[in-house]
Amino acid sequence: MSAARLAAVVLSWNGREHTLACLRSLEAVEYEPLDVIVVDNGSVDGSADAVAAAFPQADLVRLERNRGFAGGMNAGAERALDRGAEHVLLLNNDTEVDPAAPGSLVAEAGRRSEAAAVCATIYFREPPGVIWYAGARFDPKRGYQGRHEGYGSQEAPASVRETERACGAAMLVPAAVIQELGLFDEDLFAYAEDADWSLRARDAGRTLLVVPEARVVHGVSVATGGEGSEAALYYSVRNLLVVCERHASLGPLGTWRRRAVVVSAHLAQALRGSERRRSVRAVQRGWRDFRRGRLGEYRPSGD
Repeated sequence: MSAARLAAVVLSWNGREHTLACLRSLEAVEYEPLDVIVVDNGSVDGSADAVAAAFPQADLVRLERNRGFAGGMNAGAERALDRGAEHVLLLNNDTEVDPAAPGSLVAEAGRRSEAAAVCATIYFREPPGVIWYAGARFDPKRGYQGRHEGYGSQEAPASVRETERACGAAMLVPAAVIQELGLFDEDLFAYAEDADWSLRARDAGRTLLVVPEARVVHGVSVATGGEGSEAALYYSVRNLLVVCERHASLGPLGTWRRRAVVVSAHLAQALRGSERRRSVRAVQRGWRDFRRGRLGEYRPSGD
């Protein structure tokens, strides 16, 4: 019996060197048949031309504008399905993949037909050997979700386990699931789109899995400047509020309590950073745009 056809979708936006490193890691992958699709999200740093020159065998999708994480990954998944992929592996461009990881993910998906997504165990690039993601809780009734499971540990879980939230930085989705559920809400643009999709998958009766031996290294929010950056704070506040209220109605008192938790938690994070003024303004803008119903791309104004 031939192996299931896998397509790896790498999303790139102004991250040329990270993208090239990710593609080099995919060259060492042991799984076949593997198609590599690179979606360039309107980069202006020469990323697309560098990919075309260094990896002519990759299928390069050049988008005219930045469609965000959601739109870029959706475009890549569509191309993967057009090429006949049976599974689609979504990857941030600042990830590097262990050679055995894709095969482990495909094998687990084959064993668990009810799974909507099979996720890698994700490690920080720096410090090396430290886990960033080994699953995550997500209850839309709560405003603050806490850190990922396994965060900061050097020891991966002993076996495959279910999780409440898949991580779009390195997750495999069967083609049949994409056809059933679709992928990400492009109005969210970036951040919490994987949480929104995870809740939809759970509502459909499907599970989300994390595979400990499928190892991926991640730069963590490189495209937006890091986890505490202005853009990351903005998207996180706005989209977390949108997703929680979309999936869990609490009534007036509970809604305002949850909103207060989301905003205060992000303000606390903003005040810990070096650019406190800009960070606090980003949180305020996220709250303001949420209240106005303004979604899509964040365009910061001058301070």
